[in-house]
This record gives sequence, structure tokens and C-alpha cells, in this order.
Amino acid sequence: MTDGRTSHVRQFLVFWLFVLSAVSYLDRVNISIAGGALADAYYLTDLQLGKVFSAMLVGYAAFQTVAGRLADRYGVRRVLTAGVIWWGVFTALTGLVPANIAGALWLFVAVRFLLGAGEAVIYPSANQFIARWIPVQERGIANGWIFAGVGAGAGLTPPLVTYIMIHYGWRSSFLVCSIIGFAVGTVWFLVARDTPEQHPRVSPAELKTIKSGLTLSSSLAASSVMETDSSSRQTALPLVPWKRVVRSKEIIAVTVSYFCYGYVAWIFFSWFYRYLAKVRGLDFKTSAFYSMLPFLAMLVACLVGGAINDRLTKWKGARLGRCILAAFAIALAGIFIAFGSQVKSARLASVVLAGGAGALYLSQSSFWSITADVAGASSGSVSGFMNTGNQIGAAITASLTPWIALRYGWTASFLVAAALCFVGAACWLVVNPARSLVFSPSGPTRAISEPLLNQTKSTAR
Repeated sequence: MTDGRTSHVRQFLVFWLFVLSAVSYLDRVNISIAGGALADAYYLTDLQLGKVFSAMLVGYAAFQTVAGRLADRYGVRRVLTAGVIWWGVFTALTGLVPANIAGALWLFVAVRFLLGAGEAVIYPSANQFIARWIPVQERGIANGWIFAGVGAGAGLTPPLVTYIMIHYGWRSSFLVCSIIGFAVGTVWFLVARDTPEQHPRVSPAELKTIKSGLTLSSSLAASSVMETDSSSRQTALPLVPWKRVVRSKEIIAVTVSYFCYGYVAWIFFSWFYRYLAKVRGLDFKTSAFYSMLPFLAMLVACLVGGAINDRLTKWKGARLGRCILAAFAIALAGIFIAFGSQVKSARLASVVLAGGAGALYLSQSSFWSITADVAGASSGSVSGFMNTGNQIGAAITASLTPWIALRYGWTASFLVAAALCFVGAACWLVVNPARSLVFSPSGPTRAISEPLLNQTKSTAR
């Protein structure tokens, strides 16, 4: 652009990451809606269905760190496009498992595991994008939009999959989800670039805004960008050693907290629909409606939480905006979930438990903003490491929740989740957001550069 106007390419790409995030959850949560029909078709019990749910999450967890490293080395555009194609293929295969085939359970487990492996790229790649494209003062709301896709995708899944199942059968729901994924992945490949310098539609004014607001560690990485020819650039990335990552109390604390977060969140993603139908006694269509509420709450809470995150960080710093906000929100989620499990009315319980899901997702942007802040050019790898904790928690709850419910009742399943909320909240109290993982020749860098700190303080005044 040469007319002097400021472009808004970064905002559009954040929006498209929101769309990709929504589609990734559409492809994950569809099986929780179609799971009843699938279980009936293949004579699976809830415990066996839990193994199918867990398989996707195990694959997702196993490849988080690898996916983050790939995004750091090869760029967000190609890595994320390849991931979308991969998970689209295995979403389709979920609906193509032949009837009456021997060993159907383990075939579903294998397909869902490989689906999870492909989906592992989505959020580490998005965090690498955040580190390269989004100024620190915009990262809360950017992450809020990206993770609002979780609520949007999961919230749209019950009515969409229910409609397709009623009119075309449960297998068709997986094929439709797969086609949607291929379409949005193609758009991403066409419009995205790994860095703002590479994008032809980024104006000089927008590029200046982006560069001036990056973390110091990201700026150091950006300074290593070298011309390889007249039309492309290649980035030499100073990646953080794994030894430093695993010794960081900040990263260990947010990883443990994200484990607790994942355990709680995936009760809603994997079992809430069946809980309303089988335990609370709601009919098929009513269950589909009320099972949307937690995900709509997640969508709104992600956006609100991201905005609050940015405002508090500008006002009083990242300790309040990232850490205290997350601790408060996760603890509040525990209170809602504990109370909701005791409510007698099925409809009121759905609303209260949805409040717990929303409170939990107020903290979502804090996890990803803090890793982008402290890891810079290695944010894909570090956030992938953190997200492994989340997915291990998710995989455990997918199988453990029905086991607890079978032996102690569904109330006990929700109370375990509430207890883990308080553990996850406590972890944030030990996080120091000013301690960067990136070292310059003269020593560790500040997580946020001094000029930006001065800028945000003056803005707050």
C-alpha cells in the first residue's frame, strides 16, 4: 500500500484464526453429539465411547510440542494449512468406518488419535502468529478472539450436527464438517503470511505499529530476518532450549494450571450433552439447545476476558492483567460448577454450569498471552508444551468422568472438576510475568520492552 492509509491485515488474520479455531472444535465436538448414534451402531458402552473421546485428546497432547516447534521453524502459514488438511481427512474417516467391522472400537480409537495429531497445530501455530504479528497491548483481545472460536465452534456443533443427523444420518455429519475444514484451510493458505514483512497488503503504518509493540525477545528474533531473494524472506530463529523451558517455574505453573483447566473444560466438550440427555432427562432437541449454553458462555467470556486482560495489563501491568485475572476467573468457575452440580432443576443446572464454563474461559487469553510475552520467537514451542498439560487433563476427564459417575454419581464428577479449578487458580499466584525465557548476550531480556512499558503506562494515565 502506498497511499499512506493504515491497513488492518493483522485484525483480519486474527478473525480467520477465530474461524479456524471454530472449525477445529466443530471437528472435535461433533462426536460427542453423534456419539449416541455411533455407540448404538457399534454396540459401544459409555466407557468404550470414553476411550474414543480420549484417543483424539491423547493424539492432540502427544503432538503439541512437536507442532509448536514446526510452527517456529517452518512458519504458521504452511504448518497450519497442512494441519487443517490432515484433520479434515480424519474427520471424514470417522464417518466412513464400515458397519459390522471387527474391532470397530480400536479403528475409531486410531482414527481419532490421528485426528488429534493433526489438530495439535492449531493453537501453538496461532501463538507463533501472535508473537510475530500482534503488539503486546493487543494480545489479550487477539487471543480472546482466537479462543472465542472454541465457544463458537462447540456452540454451533449441537444444532448443526443434530440437524444433519435427523435429515441425513450421523455419518453425513462428519463428512460435512470435513468439507467445511477444507474450505477454511484453503482461505488461510491464500491470505496468510508468516510475518508482517512478507504480506503485500500490510501498510508501512501498520508494520510500524506491529514492530513497536512486540516483546523485546520477539524484536531480537525479528532482527535476524535475512533476505534470501528479492521476493521472499527467511527467518533465523533463536529458539529457547528445552532445558530452560522445563526449569522455568512460570511455565511449569501455567502448564499445571492448564492441566486443571483442560480437565474441567472437557467435561463440557465430551460429556455435557449426554449428561443432560441421560442423567437430567432432557429430550434430544432440548439437550441440543441447553448443551449450547456453556459454549456460548465461552465465546462471550473469551472476548470479555481478552479485553479485560489488555486493559488491566495497560493499567497495572501483566501481574494483574494476566495472572490475578486468571486466578480469580478459574476459582470463580469452581464455585459455579460445585453449585451447579447440586441444583435439582435440569434447566437451571444447565444455566449455572454454563456460568462455570464462561468463568473458566475468562482466563483463556492469559495462558496464551503470557507464553507469547515470555517466549518470543519460541512461543509456538513453549505454548505447545503448556498445551500438552491441557490436553492430558482433557484426555483424563474424557475417560475418568464416566468412571467416577458410574461409581460415585455425576455430582461427584463435577465436584472433582471444581476442586481442580482451585488448584489451577493457585498455580497462577506463583507466576512472574516479567521473567523472560529469552536471553540476549548481556543477559535475560525483559518480557516486555521498556519503551512499551512506558507507552502503556502513559496510555493508562
